[in-house]
Parts: sequence; C-alpha cells; structure tokens
Amino acid sequence: MRQVVQLPFSHEEVFQGEAGQQIPYHRMYGKQYCVPTLTVYSPSEIQELLTAAEEVDGIYCKVMRFIQQYMPDSFLEHQLGIHPGLIPAARMEMVTGGITRQDWIIGEAGPKCIENNTDTPTGIPEVAALENILVGLAEDAALTAPSAEMDTRIRECFRIWLEFYAEQGLKGPVTFTSFGEHVEDRTNTEFLMRRCQEAGYEVFYAPLEELEIVPGEALYHQGREINLLYRLYPLEYLIDDRDETTGVDIGAALLELVREGRLGLMNPVQHVLMQSKGFMAAIWSLYERNEQTPEYCGFILFDEAEMDVISRYLLPTYFSAEPFELNAISYVAKSYWGREGRGTLLLDGGTDNAFVKQDMEHPLNEALEFNIASGATDENEEITAYYENQPKIYQQLVPMEQVVIETENGAYSGYLLTGVFVIGGRLAGLLPRVGEKVTGDMAYYCAATVSERMNDEEEKEWKTWD
Repeated sequence: MRQVVQLPFSHEEVFQGEAGQQIPYHRMYGKQYCVPTLTVYSPSEIQELLTAAEEVDGIYCKVMRFIQQYMPDSFLEHQLGIHPGLIPAARMEMVTGGITRQDWIIGEAGPKCIENNTDTPTGIPEVAALENILVGLAEDAALTAPSAEMDTRIRECFRIWLEFYAEQGLKGPVTFTSFGEHVEDRTNTEFLMRRCQEAGYEVFYAPLEELEIVPGEALYHQGREINLLYRLYPLEYLIDDRDETTGVDIGAALLELVREGRLGLMNPVQHVLMQSKGFMAAIWSLYERNEQTPEYCGFILFDEAEMDVISRYLLPTYFSAEPFELNAISYVAKSYWGREGRGTLLLDGGTDNAFVKQDMEHPLNEALEFNIASGATDENEEITAYYENQPKIYQQLVPMEQVVIETENGAYSGYLLTGVFVIGGRLAGLLPRVGEKVTGDMAYYCAATVSERMNDEEEKEWKTWD
C-alpha cells in the first residue's frame, strides 16, 4: 500500500492563508478536494517517471507527426473521432511540446501510462504552488517537493510557443481565456498567465463569454484584436459552438482564423489529435505493425528503443474489445472524449459485469452549452448521453494502488492515480489523486513528496504491504 504522510493540521488551518488564496477551490461540490496529506514517492520512482514520461511524450509527438503527414482524413475522422471541421487546423504542423498531463498507474507490473491529457489539462496550481506549501508544513528535511521546476517549465513553454508564432508574424499581447465564473478553470488560466508575464510577455485575461469574433476578420475582446490566445476550453466543444443570436458558427470561424495564420492558439490545434483516446489505439496498432510501416511510408516508424518504451510503459489498446473478450482479459472501455472518468467502464474479461463511474456535478452543462431549462435530472441525462454515445477504445485493465487517507469525513480507502505533467517535452511535476477505481472529479488531491530516507529495501517493503 502506498505510504502517505498525514500533516498535523486541519483543513481550515492549512487553507486559511496563502494555500487558500492559491487554490480557492480547495473544496469542490461541498466536500474536501485538497487534503493535508502527502503522497510519498521514492527517489527511484521519481527518476523512472522522469525518464518514462519524457519518452512517452516523444512517442506521442512522433505519432502525431506521422498521422499529420501520412494518414488520410478518413482515419482522423473515424479512428480518432476528430470532427471534420477540426481536421484542416489539426493537420497544421506547429512546434511540438506543450502543456500536457499524463495519467499513470504504478503497480506490480511497473508504471503504466493509461492516457494523456494534451488539450486542456488542469491541476496546475496544485502542483506548482500548493505542493511546496504542504511539503513545507511537514517540517521534515528528508521530504522534498518533486515539482519545483514547474514554473520554469511553464515559462519556457510559452517562450518556445511565442517565438514560433512570432516567426509566423503573430506578435503582441497574449490573451488568456476561460469561463470567467468557473473558479477552477479561471484559477488555472490566471496562474499560467502570470508565468507567461514573468517570461517577459504582455498578457490579458478575457472571460470566454466576453470574446467576440468577426468571421474572416479577427477575434476581439472589448474592441481589442487578439492574435495570440491561450484557451482553457476543449476543442471538441469549440467546434460545435454557435451564437444563437447571430447564427455565427463561432468554432468554425475561429478555426478559420487559425488556418489563415491570423490567430495562434495554445495549446495548438494539433493537440486535439493526441487528446482523442483513439490516439492510444493508433499508437498500439502502429507498434504491432511496426515492421510493416516501410511498405506504407518507406521507413520503420519506431526504433528499438521506442519499441521498448511502448511495450514497457503503454498498455495494449484497441478499437475493438475482441482481443480482450476472446482471451478473457479484463479491460477498460473509454469514450473518445471522456473527461473526469465520464464515459469509462471497467469490464471483467468480456462478461456483463461492469463498474461505471459517472460524476455529474461538474458544470459541463455550461461548457457544452446545452442550455437545458428542464431541471438537473435532464441536465445529467443529457451529459451522460453525451459521453456514453461516443465511440470507445478498449484498453487492458491494470490494478491501481490502494491508499488510505484521513478526510474530514474520516478514513477513506481509495486508489491512487499519479498525474505527470510534461511541459515543453520536459517532466514538470506530479498530481497525485486518490479516488475510486475510475478517477473522477470527486477524487482527493494529496500532494506529492519524495522521501530521501527511503532506500531500495524500504521501498520494496512498503510496496509489498496489502
């Protein structure tokens, strides 16, 4: 069982000062989100995660380029589930590296990356700011904060992006946008905005609902033209956005500005290819057919080292459940655009026994612009249908680590998912969350720490605890 360190402070004692200012959403949906508990990792685990996460990021970027250059639109639309209106912009080859968060399970078979959030990952202030505060409260010199380079990585990422866009003729202030009244999204967005400002760039915050677009001309905020935009708003939502008053297809008009080189987006549109969970099945399909790639494109896609990374750190993932059902292997069915565990089912070797995790309290009704006036039940049904009706990929199921933490409601026995931020191609920080077997937005954040006291024998000992 994973070792944790319970801090000798109540929730209110921790979050009454700076911590609460940094993370105003330390409570969400009427319950604790951030808990005064540290998740302990060994130095060897951190070292392996550092190497593995950066190598996996390299695999993702390589396959993204392969798909952009060699795969037909029909593959992007049907195998990856990309909306046809997104495909032209997704094919634009922008600078690689961005703000991404991989999700890892550390188990008996070693660390496994189960998915990658490449479009609009959150949890950034928790890792970059709160972790250091909580580790400091432990007052233990043997415990260190593993995410100390997070701010540096963010600043460097913006520098790389903005130098790339400057070469394309896109200069000027950087506008940061999210739903203005969504506290978590706005806090994440403004945190990134301040890092960009620290890197030497002029910045503005503009609530998403205040942006105006003139098709074929420009994007504006209060009359100011926007050439560079960081948006904490998923592209799969954006493409369907329509102004009910004017009838303007907002998403299509914005993407046309991108294609015409009038607007630079961050993360770039190409990240939507990797955000699709169909991308994980595409990687595995290419891995299994690596020796056949010269017949298709004239070269071997993965070298021996890359093949080793895929086999060691990624999981068998397919567009069909058949490989698992035929062999009675437990697997996970994931909706292409599932978020916070929605649209995810755990299935026991092809039987009808499934566990489904659907947390419906996240305000996605606003983000998806359902505009439902018939009450919460109908809203939940609409959101459920949105995720459940998507196509799915099928991934081998691996057990998660059990963790017991203390909460305001008493002891909670949950499962650990380790988020690993890779920013600009470099490991930046860890986001440990403890929740159910499918991690949703009701999971607890328990900051990461590294114990310098833990030697190899001690690590083996606590890993064998049941």
